[in-house]
Amino acid sequence: MSTPHPASLPPQPAVLGAARLRVDYVRASLDGLLADGRVLAVFGFGAGAPARHDDPRYLRVNLQPDGAAPFEVWRVDGQVSADRRGGIATAVGGGLAFGAIEVDEAPAGGIAVAAEAAYDRLCGWLADNGFGHVQKAWNYIDAITEGDGDAERYRQFCVGRERGLRGRWPRYPAATAIGCHDGRRVLQVYWLAAREPGTPLENPRQVSAFRYPRQYGPQPPGFTRALLPASPALPLLISGTAAVVGHASMHAGDLAAQFDEVFRNLDSLLLVARAERPGLPAAFGADSPLRVYVRRQEDLPAVRARLARHLPDHVPRLLLVGEVCRRELLVEIDGFHRCAG
Repeated sequence: MSTPHPASLPPQPAVLGAARLRVDYVRASLDGLLADGRVLAVFGFGAGAPARHDDPRYLRVNLQPDGAAPFEVWRVDGQVSADRRGGIATAVGGGLAFGAIEVDEAPAGGIAVAAEAAYDRLCGWLADNGFGHVQKAWNYIDAITEGDGDAERYRQFCVGRERGLRGRWPRYPAATAIGCHDGRRVLQVYWLAAREPGTPLENPRQVSAFRYPRQYGPQPPGFTRALLPASPALPLLISGTAAVVGHASMHAGDLAAQFDEVFRNLDSLLLVARAERPGLPAAFGADSPLRVYVRRQEDLPAVRARLARHLPDHVPRLLLVGEVCRRELLVEIDGFHRCAG
């Protein structure tokens, strides 16, 4: 049964090629943010954020921030309609769609079955609503590296995700998969989708994740390193980026060296993106909100110091305690990068 949010507006027709998205970190009241009809989604972080809201556009991400975190706010050009149907929260406006699914692993039968169910339902919603192209997906998985060999939870997630997709995506989107520490065993998946395909980008320093060799599991991870949406008004969507060169993890146990490797990978991705879209800035700036995922809470002060060396103060950044999908990796960064204005 559909339960539309009382303030929702009728769905707006998409204007192809004109979609816009602005992402900001904002300290404000949640109700005040959701009162804006052009807000597509609002994210809170950790135990200090509201657990839920009647408005389907709000989602709490189950990762603990470094201190009191702002909300992450997605705004579009155009009025947004929001709905909650069959366990899927969605919002549509300005030619874009946000959606979120949470699947409890216990009744589902484990992480692989939960991932299969989440992605099958995600694909069904996209097909039913005319948004055929996920631009980026975010996946949050409790205890992501628990288990040995092919029984590791991230490897099982990758198997389940591919089963749920059933070949329905002609190309992979950008994506992030990070481990939580909340013990809830609830898979959290959310996404940004458009009506037009974007351009998947790969990093020449890295093997494409979907071509990883068998040593990383029975099913390679299904994502591209970044995605450049069709609309030039949309930001570059950067996947979770860690200290991986080729397909190998680098600098095990060395946070500083891993951090430098992450930024070499990000610089490489920006070069690839600017070859496709020269108007993108060559470096991160005020319009490049980044999330920094840190495996060990005790590393947060060191990460703050490393960020200050690599980024100007005006680059928005949010530090979250979360496990990278390989045990030896200590830090990962994803985010958005757009032209100013």
